[in-house]
Amino acid sequence: MNNTPGRLHRIAILSVHTSPLHQPGTGDAGGMNVYIAETAKCIAQRGIEVEIFTRATGTNDREATELAPGVLVRHIPAGPFEGLRKEELPAQLCAVTAGVLRAEAAKHEGFYDLIHSHYWLSGQVGWIAQERWHVPLVHTMHTMARVKNLQLAGTDTPEPAIREIGEEQVVSAADRLVANTQTEADELIELNGADPTRVRVVHPGVDLAEFLPGDMQKVRSELGISPNAIVLLFVGRIQPLKAPDILLKASAQLLKSHPEIRERLVVAICGGPSGTGLAEPDSLINLANELGIREVVRFEPPTNRATLVKWFQAATVCVVPSYSESFGLVAIEAQACGTPVIAADVGGLPTAVAHGKSGLLIQGHNPEDWAKEILRVVLDDELRMRLSSGAIAHAAQFSWDKTADELIEVYREAVLSAAQRVW
Repeated sequence: MNNTPGRLHRIAILSVHTSPLHQPGTGDAGGMNVYIAETAKCIAQRGIEVEIFTRATGTNDREATELAPGVLVRHIPAGPFEGLRKEELPAQLCAVTAGVLRAEAAKHEGFYDLIHSHYWLSGQVGWIAQERWHVPLVHTMHTMARVKNLQLAGTDTPEPAIREIGEEQVVSAADRLVANTQTEADELIELNGADPTRVRVVHPGVDLAEFLPGDMQKVRSELGISPNAIVLLFVGRIQPLKAPDILLKASAQLLKSHPEIRERLVVAICGGPSGTGLAEPDSLINLANELGIREVVRFEPPTNRATLVKWFQAATVCVVPSYSESFGLVAIEAQACGTPVIAADVGGLPTAVAHGKSGLLIQGHNPEDWAKEILRVVLDDELRMRLSSGAIAHAAQFSWDKTADELIEVYREAVLSAAQRVW
């Protein structure tokens, strides 16, 4: 480590199971990818070099790729390039760890000042690297097995015991644990036995220069949507945890009570199958057919950020019906575009959405309840406009610059704490 107390020159970020270079909404890529990429760029802008280690997933992955000035993504070969599910990655952790340690061994001693690992798989690698490099480990869970298992969707598969044990080990090893919200911090302490003195809350952010209100009629024209359409938008990976089926079932319910809006209704599902959703990749299409609403549903593949912004700007409301969310980045991005959010009252979503001000929070996952609240917003112009203004104001409190500044404070705290340790 360097000799200046709390000074940071270079940090290693570990993102084993998914790369910040991957398109969010595909495979296991989602909000965590965005979080890592955006915070890394902001940290580098503050004069701290960032190297991100991730597992190589393709023969075309270069050993090192520049994500942005001062941010390098290193691909570690470990296991087959393609077809390896996240659940199979624990068997490759030794290979990933060896690759990470080998990369550091080629540098001078003290090359990295700190490790920040994301998700429990990365934490396992970080735990070993921390002891070998004699540097502090900061860890962010993003999701936790015990939380997910307590809030499991009826058709979903529980997280295995190996993950619960692995998370406990990382919680014990980390010098600091970064939680996205106070709710997540409490869960770390209550469910995983984290030391409260080592837990810090740092909210994720949003790119307020890119996610912003736009000309709804213009973007609707570009997306092939009628000017007077009622657009219900879901953005995310298609898996039971994210509960896009609740939106389809709620849409069927509201068409039963208000059949006159069928000609105007557009239910947009933006994302690709992921996780346990890969077992039945056509499940939502089949459900839409069963519910008799297939003609009002648009299935959109994962898209680039510019097009995603257009979808947010075009939507009447954004619906986030997840069973579990550590934060809910989609909710903040939608609100930054002036779109009210109707979300499940779980995890970090009560932080991401200001109930009654920027959107609405719903208890439970009864489609009739969701239909009722969706109708309440889309049919009441005054309420929707008020929520839209509130959404913009609420999202303005979150930015990646603020997130990065708070993370750096946690890093410095961890470095100072680790300096007192006898390795």
